[in-house]
Amino acid sequence: MKLNICVVVVSDSIEGFGTDEDSLTRAIVMRAEIDLMKARGEYFNMYNTSMDNAIIGDVSGDYKDFLLTLLGSNI
Repeated sequence: MKLNICVVVVSDSIEGFGTDEDSLTRAIVMRAEIDLMKARGEYFNMYNTSMDNAIIGDVSGDYKDFLLTLLGSNI
């Protein structure tokens, strides 16, 4: 999966009502750490908000903590 496709999949997974948790998890888990760092920057450039904040605004609990840990978030 190319980097910008990953970014779009993350955005599409959390956009609108509800969350496509399978797609969101797959998009994040399948990326190497260095790719996730680049994807976070590209997400910000494309959507003018951080991927971390977008995830925080859409999911909660242990699932949110799991995703943020994979992203290397300091939030």
